[in-house]
Amino acid sequence: MPNIIEITDFSSPELDIYARLSEGQLLNRHEPEKGLFIAESPKVIERALNAGYEPVSLLLETKHIEGEARETISRCGDIPVYTASLDVLTKLTGFQLTRGALCAMRRRALPSVEDVCTGARRIAVLENVMNPTNVGAIFRSAAALGIDAVLLTPACSNPLYRRSIRVSMGTVFQIPWTFIGNDDPHWLSHLKKLGFQTAAMALSDDSVPINDPNLMSEEKLAIILGTEGDGLADVTLEDCDYTVRIPMAHGVDSLNVAAASAVAFWQLGIQ
Repeated sequence: MPNIIEITDFSSPELDIYARLSEGQLLNRHEPEKGLFIAESPKVIERALNAGYEPVSLLLETKHIEGEARETISRCGDIPVYTASLDVLTKLTGFQLTRGALCAMRRRALPSVEDVCTGARRIAVLENVMNPTNVGAIFRSAAALGIDAVLLTPACSNPLYRRSIRVSMGTVFQIPWTFIGNDDPHWLSHLKKLGFQTAAMALSDDSVPINDPNLMSEEKLAIILGTEGDGLADVTLEDCDYTVRIPMAHGVDSLNVAAASAVAFWQLGIQ
């Protein structure tokens, strides 16, 4: 039986997860085993449940209890299901909810780089991509366009930030991912030891076009994308096997990293 609780007290500590804790507090770097994240919308929540994430509580617009979220509630056991009208929820959370449903879920221990890359032929590596919207968009493109896994350097925005999850449409729960470089500053060499050729997406005099036949024929390829504005670090560019450009028209010199990732994944991913 679902444990339906109508919201009458905005100050209830059980609602802190949704209304008052920052992304950093949810992440809980000091005690990562207690970390949480928020999944938004019934479809995204379903994808998180399908991936095995454990729900802690739900926050729903009342009409969804017997509507869009009915199946979701049935999968979540007897966890608290907080509910109110949409205008009340908007006041509580401070923003308009996407399809009137939020779910607090427990984070899991991250897999190793080796586990994430096992069996992968195409991976994306994000170096210092700090915008959560871009991270979410890259994951959505990776899922759609034949990328087997995503690795992120420590300065990247966390894929389980609420905005990243929402923009990705829950594909962060479908594509294997982990952080690389925390204990391995030579992460590029690590990838090469795992058998990957490395392709840096960057404007450079010695870059090859993205449809280069040798590049496209590589058995295992890591596509490396850099931070917004500054691009990839010099040391990364120096150590990669390829530097790759997307041919441009009308004097445009570059694309946003999320847009560039979609083009690169479409051309180089396993279809």
